[in-house]
Amino acid sequence: MDVPDPAGAVRRIHEAVTAARGGAADQDSLLAALAGLRLLREELAAWEPELITAARAAGASWVTLAPALGVASRQAAERRYLRLQPSNTGERTGEARVDAERDRRAGDRAVADWARRNSAILRQLAGRVSALHGLGPAAQETADRLGAALGDDDPATLLPPLAEARPHLAAEHAGLAHELGEISEQTDQLRRDAAGNRRSRD
Repeated sequence: MDVPDPAGAVRRIHEAVTAARGGAADQDSLLAALAGLRLLREELAAWEPELITAARAAGASWVTLAPALGVASRQAAERRYLRLQPSNTGERTGEARVDAERDRRAGDRAVADWARRNSAILRQLAGRVSALHGLGPAAQETADRLGAALGDDDPATLLPPLAEARPHLAAEHAGLAHELGEISEQTDQLRRDAAGNRRSRD
């Protein structure tokens, strides 16, 4: 819930605290101050990740953000940000979100490294898919994306469209679909292994 007048809310809370310290606060004003403090705390909690996101977009590094956030390192700054972020993947706690993000990054690094080592295989598969004729509209769109991705220096960019192409090829190009399935299984296993290795080191 938004606080319509944050500055006024802070002033009223401060007045209630001052009155309480002087022994002159009544129950109703204290309860109102506590309710206002809760709403203000929720508002501030929503502002912080927005401001961090904006600062990052403006070019601020985690190193420069750390002192502004009151933490000692870039890792702690990033960890704080991840804890504050809402989860898109079902994690219930900030710590779980941090772990999930670190798992994802470890998996991305492992897959990118594997893709570089197997660039020739990935490009050959992508070339075969993009050269197919008589595909339906959805399959052709994926094939076109693969053709465009072949021009990218990073072979990891081929992996998402290769995975998307597989179900479109299963009926008429079963052998090729099977090869794409093996690639997907390999990258999924790499992600699981990378996450497990990361957690074993922590």
